Amino acid sequence: MLAWYRLQLATRPLLTQSATTAVLFATGDVLAQHAVEQRGIERHDYSRTARMAAYGGAIFGPGATIWYSFLQRRIVLQNKNLEIVAKVLTDQAVFASTNLALFLSSMAALEGKSPKERLSQAYFPALAKNWMLWPAVQTINFKFVPLEHRVLVVNFVSLGWNCYLSYVNSKGPAEPESDEKHDDEYTMP
Repeated sequence: MLAWYRLQLATRPLLTQSATTAVLFATGDVLAQHAVEQRGIERHDYSRTARMAAYGGAIFGPGATIWYSFLQRRIVLQNKNLEIVAKVLTDQAVFASTNLALFLSSMAALEGKSPKERLSQAYFPALAKNWMLWPAVQTINFKFVPLEHRVLVVNFVSLGWNCYLSYVNSKGPAEPESDEKHDDEYTMP
């Protein structure tokens, strides 16, 4: 199976990375709904899982694939450790911050909610959490992982991260005594 996956990466990198990302984004949402929010199968929000899969496959997968190729081509320094630092800083300043804003606003729009409100409530706390995790992951990724496997590494680490993002985006679990949602309430884990 690994040989087949490598062949797909070599022959259809964008499609393969996008499909893999869609599956893993959906998996992160399922983990959020069942392991974190403990919704149970009868209360599983399938449209939410579909939105996560669509975002992963249509936006993040292709975007990350193109982005890592761009970084590989454009940030080339003689000092390889300095090159890694430059790639991580650029990744976090440009791609991570933009992708997080795009994720939160597009999810809000798809849910029929205000993207502006979602961004004002969730963007900076989530970005701070992002910076606690991703610079270390990306340092390892850029130093040790070949270009064609970088999105895959990010996708596996993203299982937990997407679980967190899905939770943040959905405002956390419903109150135990009520399934009623209040648009004015927003909780962070």
